[in-house]
Amino acid sequence: MGLLDNILGGGAPAGNNAYTVPVPFIPQNLQQLQQMPYAALTNEFEVAALTVAVLCNYCQNVQATIEMLNYLRGPRPLSPMEVQFIRDRLTGKPYKMVSYLNGTSPQNNYTPATPLAITVMTTPYTYQNQDMATLYIPSSGADSPRQLDLRRKPSTGQWFVWNTDGLMPDIRVPANQNPWA
Repeated sequence: MGLLDNILGGGAPAGNNAYTVPVPFIPQNLQQLQQMPYAALTNEFEVAALTVAVLCNYCQNVQATIEMLNYLRGPRPLSPMEVQFIRDRLTGKPYKMVSYLNGTSPQNNYTPATPLAITVMTTPYTYQNQDMATLYIPSSGADSPRQLDLRRKPSTGQWFVWNTDGLMPDIRVPANQNPWA
């Protein structure tokens, strides 16, 4: 049973809801990811938070991040085109994924609050398709929450990352990189 099962009573939430998922640390490799409390991938909110945490490592170690993402994607690893897409969106922008951590803002150069946490949101349409979930994660550098799609594997009950493209659009640059700040 995952952390949020206690909060949600094991059922899918209806309507617009926001859940804060604590993240003990930013994993730097697959072994660290697999040792995290949510690594069983049985709760969609926890998988969403892990996805952001993994992507926060991208600018430090591209290969390790791709390996961790492939773990979160389960039986559907990243294609070369998807790896290129992520590279195009994240290279040189370490602040982009960190902006999803609670407590960040362009004004504080995307410095997260501690302990680390990520807010994951639902809408009335989150569970529109069977075994799929469209969750939203607020970025402090964007005007609206960004989309993350997950897919549940019925035989194991695990949730896997289906599409991260919605997390990749540009955001406001940190104050220390903004000549107009």
